[in-house]
Amino acid sequence: MTPFALHLLRHGAPMLPGRLMGRTDCAPTPEGIAACVAQAEDLGVERIVSSDLLRARAAAEAVGPATIDPRWRELDFGDWDGLAPDQVDSAALVRFWEDPDANPPPGGERWSALVARVSDALDALAPVPTLVVSHGGAMRAALHLLCGFDQPRLWAFDLPYGVLVSLRVWPGDKPSAQIVGIYP
Repeated sequence: MTPFALHLLRHGAPMLPGRLMGRTDCAPTPEGIAACVAQAEDLGVERIVSSDLLRARAAAEAVGPATIDPRWRELDFGDWDGLAPDQVDSAALVRFWEDPDANPPPGGERWSALVARVSDALDALAPVPTLVVSHGGAMRAALHLLCGFDQPRLWAFDLPYGVLVSLRVWPGDKPSAQIVGIYP
């Protein structure tokens, strides 16, 4: 099959940075939206897809008409959602980062559930140049699925607000991808 361009864009800075945002629906800053618009310039995409959470959706809609897909949401941090890391039991947080599937946040989502959601979202993409505006966790899940990165390597990726990860994706029963660039 012919490969297509897939661009994963993390939403811009939210009004409440530095928190475990998960499902917390916080607005992005105007600067965060502007940073996302600048990253999306000249990508030549035919389709824009976005998480339904405001911090991603506002950026996507500033770029152009977007299809909203809640499967691109961030991991649900459950009882930790909206908290700063220093407000969470540090030992529990370390266990989560070491193995997020075995140690999900209390009342939150397992890593495998996020991966399954993102897998379904990837399968739904048409093989045309596409921009997905999403979140750090969903982007890591996509990199796991498309590039085969394991958990330690996924956490090694620095995915700051507004980062763009461009991929060349070969669709099919088991899609694969090559990273073309990471643009902070």
